Amino acid sequence: MKDHIVLSQVSKSFANADEPAVRDVTISIDQGEIVALLGPSGCGKTTSLRLIAGFEKPDTGSVSIAGRIVADHEGFVQPENRGVGMVFQDYALFPHLNVRDNISFGLRKWDRKRRKERVEELIELSGLSELEDRYPHQLSGGQQQRVAMARALAPEPHVLLLDEPFSNLDTELRFQMRAEVRNLLKQVNTTAILVTHDQQEAMMMADRMAVMLDGRVEQIDAPDIIYHYPATRAVAKFVGQGTFVPATVAGSVAESDLGSFELERDSAAEKVDLLLRPRDVTLEVDPDGIAYVVSRTFQGAEFTYLVQLPCGVQLISNQPSHVDVSPGARVRVRCNRVRLAAYDQYAQVAMTSPPPMIAPPLLSDLSTSSIAPAPATEADETQSSGHGNYD
Repeated sequence: MKDHIVLSQVSKSFANADEPAVRDVTISIDQGEIVALLGPSGCGKTTSLRLIAGFEKPDTGSVSIAGRIVADHEGFVQPENRGVGMVFQDYALFPHLNVRDNISFGLRKWDRKRRKERVEELIELSGLSELEDRYPHQLSGGQQQRVAMARALAPEPHVLLLDEPFSNLDTELRFQMRAEVRNLLKQVNTTAILVTHDQQEAMMMADRMAVMLDGRVEQIDAPDIIYHYPATRAVAKFVGQGTFVPATVAGSVAESDLGSFELERDSAAEKVDLLLRPRDVTLEVDPDGIAYVVSRTFQGAEFTYLVQLPCGVQLISNQPSHVDVSPGARVRVRCNRVRLAAYDQYAQVAMTSPPPMIAPPLLSDLSTSSIAPAPATEADETQSSGHGNYD
């Protein structure tokens, strides 16, 4: 079902606050989709979740769940009548109930047979078969998380709302539970909205991310699109590390310290900044290189290098730990991405073009007796010279 959850121009203010908590938020979420609301503290993501749940009333706009308007200027549906499931940071399990009874708590109005089947189904899906008689204090953090998820999913809600659900877990368990929860949600085809400030968590869990800043949704798209091609500089600065490298534009070509980049179309801007993420470049030691390494920090599997470019910008570059370049060394910096986003002072204004695709020869055109080497192309010469208009 398309537009399973819809927020349309929703705003919310609180007394004594200088600015609205949520400003004209519009989001549409499909059935079975997992969407993460990602943003810093105070950006409005938790307030948005509470507006969907019915814990807050919007000042303007409307909220719809499964095709029914649950909040607008004409009416308001109470939380218990919205078909919404919630998973909180502290799980909120009932300490006097065992796993089975915690899961079945919201099914008291179901007939006994249906309730029993549903609980057994979720116990099996959640990997709790050996733990169903245990009480919350007898469970690990990850096991408690599974029980909280199963309990929230038991009544077959229209949407599951998750408010920083992994924040109480250690790093290794958090990684494991993200994968488990995503797989469970996809198995039961439940729509879910995850609130988090953890970028890795949002990227790993979500089909789409909505980046919220200052109460507004700045961009909503697939995680890889937001990471590599953010719509605005603000999103680019918030989501992941990155470096803006200045370039001068002439027609459809952007010239920078990293070389020449062909733009998809002519740009009216005379100057743009190209966004490069830490893994978008490779470093090669070269005494004649125009850049040099300022510092190097060991990160386990990688080194993080700070590289000084002639334009005055210091480029952040992550390289595998076997790439060992000493601080002070001159380097050649090569861009390895197919496309880059270009920005003016505020927003994305252009994209670089991918290199042209060259079709391979047909097998029928080849013979074992005579295979001549392909002549060098302009693209080959550009690549060998280290220019940036290839990736």
